[in-house]
Amino acid sequence: MPEAILLQDVESVGEKGAVVTVSKGYLRNFLIPRKLAAPATKGLVEAARKKVEDEERARIDAENRANEYASLLNKTVLTISQQAGEDGRLFGSVTNQDIADAIKEARGVTVDKRKILLEDAIKSIGTYQVSVEVAEGVKAVVKTIVTER
Repeated sequence: MPEAILLQDVESVGEKGAVVTVSKGYLRNFLIPRKLAAPATKGLVEAARKKVEDEERARIDAENRANEYASLLNKTVLTISQQAGEDGRLFGSVTNQDIADAIKEARGVTVDKRKILLEDAIKSIGTYQVSVEVAEGVKAVVKTIVTER
């Protein structure tokens, strides 16, 4: 039974990068023509191991960077000025994009507006706690003060 390195996840066989033992026919007739696997040679096994290590290192670096951004954003207090009426209601609203722009201006951190978790746009003067998803599983809370211009 030959060994193969999986180039993609294959259901009931293994995950990408894994070295698996499969039958000759399955490897030759199914996995190789569909570019799902390659025969396991010493060079390919070493390259696959190095690639897995590099991906793990990159994932850890991204996780550390996300935690740094989250701690920075947790300390951030944004002040956004908008025109408002006598009763404190805004003419317009403060949206996710406004908050993303304020974070970029204040801290130099680019945050996707879709990662800012506002149930509804802010429509009145006050102080709000806005959740920001920095990365998957990493959230920060940014204190946002909306004032009258």
